[in-house]
Amino acid sequence: MNKSLSIITGLSLLVFGQFSSAQEIIQDDIKEEIKEVKVDSTQLIKVDGVAAVVGDFVVLDSDIDKQFAQLEASGVSTKDITRCQLFGKLLEDKLYMHHAILDSIEVNDAEIRSYVDQQLEGFAQQIGSMDKLVAYYNKSSEQELRDEMYELNKNGKMASMMQQQIVDKIEVTPEEVRQFFNKIPEDERPLFGTELRVAQIVVIPETTQEEIDKVIKRLREFRADVLDNGASFTTKAVLYTEDPGSKRTGGKYTLNRKQPRMAKEFREVAFSLEEGDVSEPFKTDFGYHILYLEKIRGQEYDVRHILLRPKMTEDAIAAAKEKLEKVRQSIVDGDISFEAAAKEASDEEETKYDGGQLRNPETQDYNFELTKMDPELYAQIQDLKDNEVSPVYKDQDRVNPIKFKILTVTQRTDEHEADFAKDYLKIKALALQEKQLDAISDWQEEKIIDTYIKINGELRGCNFTSNWFKIKN
Repeated sequence: MNKSLSIITGLSLLVFGQFSSAQEIIQDDIKEEIKEVKVDSTQLIKVDGVAAVVGDFVVLDSDIDKQFAQLEASGVSTKDITRCQLFGKLLEDKLYMHHAILDSIEVNDAEIRSYVDQQLEGFAQQIGSMDKLVAYYNKSSEQELRDEMYELNKNGKMASMMQQQIVDKIEVTPEEVRQFFNKIPEDERPLFGTELRVAQIVVIPETTQEEIDKVIKRLREFRADVLDNGASFTTKAVLYTEDPGSKRTGGKYTLNRKQPRMAKEFREVAFSLEEGDVSEPFKTDFGYHILYLEKIRGQEYDVRHILLRPKMTEDAIAAAKEKLEKVRQSIVDGDISFEAAAKEASDEEETKYDGGQLRNPETQDYNFELTKMDPELYAQIQDLKDNEVSPVYKDQDRVNPIKFKILTVTQRTDEHEADFAKDYLKIKALALQEKQLDAISDWQEEKIIDTYIKINGELRGCNFTSNWFKIKN
């Protein structure tokens, strides 16, 4: 498998939904006879479609076709990807999965199922309905699609956890970064694209106490109906919750004490309940909830919740916009700096104390490479000159259905050849990536030798970078 595809599989770490195929467990006593299955004591029939065996897993010919279909369905061009390259990727996936089991790496089934629920809900919203989604993937039922998505995500999670274990403790020293940079020929040093630093001020419309009281009253009515009249919590969640991620599943989530995933307040309430309890209304950043503890399974808690958000009045929305318009005008008039205004007026806790500076979620610094910037953010700042202030934009996020913001570009760095001093963090990331790839390559080389591997048919003609045929040097 070539190195570019190895980067896709080897360093796309810790993501669900990695394109893996469903697996079949192969018993030791039939590995050598994988191409044949006994029908009775006198007859053997050939099993078609087994492309390879890696440890306790098989790769089917149809798995390679599924890889192409999955990539194309995700909008990835397969024009320059060969069948041998995808086959090599599948071999890698199975090698990771086989050794993940040997190393006792366990995945959280409940977490994967919860992720699949959210994943399918999102896909169904995009395509129009769950029925359309099932038809799009050519499945006979929603359950068949759900089961396949579960296997894909479980396999991908196992592979990524194995990969992460390989590279988890790898670090690069400043001297290694320097050596990495110095060994790059001057005429081959990378170009770093134009980068921007962007700051914003956010004003969120205030919710009145009257609207908060309405929401709390309604949630208490739901709770009373469930506890006093035996009404279905699941049905009420489907009908009334304002959480799109769990609406279709009746507000269901699975929590694990060892894996914090939900809001702190949500977890604290969940872990304080007994089976069958329904909580009093409580607040998180997302709104107000009631929570029903359905089942406790060891460290895992199956819960359902109903989320309601207090409505924002038209007066509150208008007041928020007017406030930000005045802030913007003060900045434009030179009465106050953008940084000082952010610290004083912004409602966004994550950015206000940094003078409104946005952090790049991928690099955790303040720089955004222009070609990789979020399209919506780019559209809002593309015409801004340095230190010019944008108009007031109406926006929203998962927590706030309505908010207003203004933006400015605080620094612009044009495209340039890599400079060790200026671009140290980027060069360090490249050095670390190379060291991780080397570690993965070394691990593969060692494990391939130690693992049962058999490649069948025409795919034996593939020219792999990894030593899948165990050819001795």
